[in-house]
Amino acid sequence: MTVADSRNTDTEQKVRLDKWLWAARFFKTRTLAKAAIEGGKVHYNDQRCKPGKLVETGGRLRLRQGFQERTVIIDQISDRRRGAPEAQMLYHETEDSVREREDLAWQRKTMQAAQLPPARRPSKKDRRNIQRFKDQNNL
Repeated sequence: MTVADSRNTDTEQKVRLDKWLWAARFFKTRTLAKAAIEGGKVHYNDQRCKPGKLVETGGRLRLRQGFQERTVIIDQISDRRRGAPEAQMLYHETEDSVREREDLAWQRKTMQAAQLPPARRPSKKDRRNIQRFKDQNNL
């Protein structure tokens, strides 16, 4: 067995968490992955961890990126960043996580639709009235 063959077997391969997140395309760079882990945005098996934590197949990751929070299960281990279709084969997202993300996205969309922007910019007279109203309420 050559060195290249031993790298490809999942059981013998050891990959750091930040490198796996980068290879699975959750983050554009390893530095961003490391910063997210250190900032508490990534939990491995429901515990905060360090970027050097070795990942295993079957491990559970909870990661937060902006408004989205995902829970994924690690299916394969890789330390190489490849195309998006191959990267998506490294993990699968839990059904609860997918449902929760869709619900939150729907809530954000409905809240945004409820706050319609004004039809036009306020005129000079409108701005003066707004300022007068603000001054009256601040007293």
